[in-house]
Amino acid sequence: MRWMASLMNSVEFYKFLNFNLMKKKINIVLVHGAFADGSGWRALYNVLDKKGYNVTIVQNPLTSLEDDVAATKIVLDNQDGPTILVGHSWGGAVITEAGNHPKVAGLVYVAAFQPDNGESALQWLQTAPPAPENGVLPPDDKGIVYYDKAKYHAGFCADISKEEADFMYASQGAFYAKGFTTPITNAAWKNKPAFGIVATEDKSIAPEIERNMYKRSNTKVTEIKGSHVVYMSQPEAVSKVIIEAAENALKAK
Repeated sequence: MRWMASLMNSVEFYKFLNFNLMKKKINIVLVHGAFADGSGWRALYNVLDKKGYNVTIVQNPLTSLEDDVAATKIVLDNQDGPTILVGHSWGGAVITEAGNHPKVAGLVYVAAFQPDNGESALQWLQTAPPAPENGVLPPDDKGIVYYDKAKYHAGFCADISKEEADFMYASQGAFYAKGFTTPITNAAWKNKPAFGIVATEDKSIAPEIERNMYKRSNTKVTEIKGSHVVYMSQPEAVSKVIIEAAENALKAK
C-alpha cells in the first residue's frame, strides 16, 4: 500500500507543478494587419493554445490607426494579467501605439511596421522599391486600399495553398489609407521589450525595411524563411519567438 500512497503523492505533485506553471503563463494578444482579418491567425493560435497560453485575437476595423488602437486596447483591458502583444504587417503600427497599455509586457513584430514617434507606416514602406509581385493598389474614391487580386497569392502569401489564399482575399477587411499616413505619437518599443521577425521571402514589405526598422529600435531579431504571412506558413517558428518574449517577461517580473 505504501507504493500506492507514494504514487498518489507523485501524481498530486505533478498536478500541483502543472497548475503553477499554467498560472505563470502570460496572455498573448494577436493583432492582424491590412488585407487580412483575424482568421489568418488560426494555425498560430492552435500552436500557442496547445502550449497553455491564453490567446485572444483582435478584429481590427481597419478604419484608422486610432480605431485599430482602440479595438486593441479593449481586448487588452479584458486580459487578466501581463500580456505579449503581437502585430503583423500594419498591425505593427497598431501595437506600437497600443503597446503603452499597462498590461503589455512585451511586443512581437511579425513582418511588421515599427514606426517611431512622428513616423507613419507609409514612410517606411516607401524606403525601398516594391517587389514586382507586390499588389498594393492606390486608394479608391472612398479612400480604401485594396490588394490586386491577381497578385494576392504571389505577393502576399505565396507559401500557403491557393485555396487558403483565396479565402484570405475573400475575408479581408476594407483598409482605409489614412491609417497608413497617420504618424505614431508614443512608440511603445522605446519602453517595452521588443522582438521582431523578418520574413525573408516577403514581397509586401521588403525584408530590408523590416531589418532597418528593427535595427534602429534595438529589437531582438529572428529571420524566418517565409512570405509576408509567415505566421500562417511557419506557425511553430513564429510561436518560438512569441514564447521567448513571454518567458522574458516572466523573468522580468
